[in-house]
Parts: sequence; structure tokens; C-alpha cells
Amino acid sequence: MLQYCKRVLVLAGICCYTSLAAQQPAAVLKVAATSDFTVTGDGSHRGWNKAAWITLPQRSGNESASTKVKALYSPNGIYFLFNCADQRLSAAMQADFLDLWTEDVAEVFLWPDTLQPAYFEYEISPLNYELPILISNQQGDLVRWQPFHYDADRKTQHATTIQGGEKKSGATVKSWTAEFFIPFKLLRPLQNIHPRRGTTWKANLYRVDYDKGEAEWSWQQTGKSFHEIEKFGYLVFE
Repeated sequence: MLQYCKRVLVLAGICCYTSLAAQQPAAVLKVAATSDFTVTGDGSHRGWNKAAWITLPQRSGNESASTKVKALYSPNGIYFLFNCADQRLSAAMQADFLDLWTEDVAEVFLWPDTLQPAYFEYEISPLNYELPILISNQQGDLVRWQPFHYDADRKTQHATTIQGGEKKSGATVKSWTAEFFIPFKLLRPLQNIHPRRGTTWKANLYRVDYDKGEAEWSWQQTGKSFHEIEKFGYLVFE
């Protein structure tokens, strides 16, 4: 894996911040190609058979629950599927573009062009509300931008389903699933946003849950902030 990650970094033209030999190598998630499809919130489309689940390590909190993720891409955008074991839906917000990270949430950070300190963040709640934003990160100084005229081929698709309970705030459940599609056009003006076979992006995947205080899951471990972009892993498009 170490040699493979070194090769990916060289092919992608990404500058290492520290020696890979001196730190844990960044993980690689292979993203399989698919044709476009409509998300349903349950991951039932046959395209998901091409993708393998990865399990997000838990980084904090007293609650022990599994969090699994898959990813696919099409000519027009990238798909993600989260499955989050849970006991209660600790989510009450009833609108998009709110501070969703303060309640149960799944999150994806995409950094296609590492030559620029800007990336895309997407959050989705179990109640199917979303927060899509672009972020400028100048050495930890974060500035966030929301999409304007957010419609047509720039609009995401997103849906959630609940297993073992109702889709309502405070409901007792067994798990919840989030499926969403991010159009590449929504990532403009970022560069390197139309991947082909062999393209590499930096990225990270997160989940936050509030059943027993705050619990966090993270594909790649960061420090106090989820926005430590130099610690992200790699999406490799197949």
C-alpha cells in the first residue's frame, strides 16, 4: 500500500507535505465508473454492485456504531452512499443550508485541485436536508460560499431512507442511509473537476452523531478540525 500511495502521488503531481515513510500512508478509495442514474436513498441501483463498502474509523465519542461508504462516478458527477448504524435520529432541522453539522449528519469533502486552497463540502442529514458549499482555506482561515441560482444541471440529487423506524426527529431506528449525486458543474470554479480514468482527487469522508453526546467518524484522521486538508485521503477514478 505504501508503494502504491507513493505512485499515486507522483502520477497526480501532488506535493507531499511530509515523508510518507515517516507517517501513516493516506488511504486510497477506488471510484468505479457508472452510467447516470436517479438516486432513491436506499442504494438499490445495480451500479452500486461495482463499488465496495469502506468502513469509517470512529475518532471520538462514547457511542459505538458502524459507518460505511461507497462511491461511484459518471460522465456528469460523483455518487456517494452512506449507511449509518444508529439508535435515534438526533436531527430536528427542517431546511437546507442550515448548520447541519450540529446534528446527525454525513459529510464529504472534495479537493480536486491541490494547487488551490479551495474545495467543496457536502453535508446531508438523515431527514434529507443538505448543505453544499465551496470553501477557501488559507492556512486555516475558512471562507464559505453557497451556490447561487442553484438549479438545473448544477443541482444535486439526494435522498435518505430509515431502517427500523420512522423518518422524523427523535425517532428510534436501527440505521439510516443517505444516497446523493454531486454534479461536476456544481464544483466550478474549481479545476480538475471532470475526472477520467486515472484522475486523482484528495478527499475525506465523515459522520457525526449526537445520541450520547457528540461522536465522530473519519475516513482519514485529522486533528481538531475536519478542514485539515493536507491529511485527506485520495479518490482514484477507475
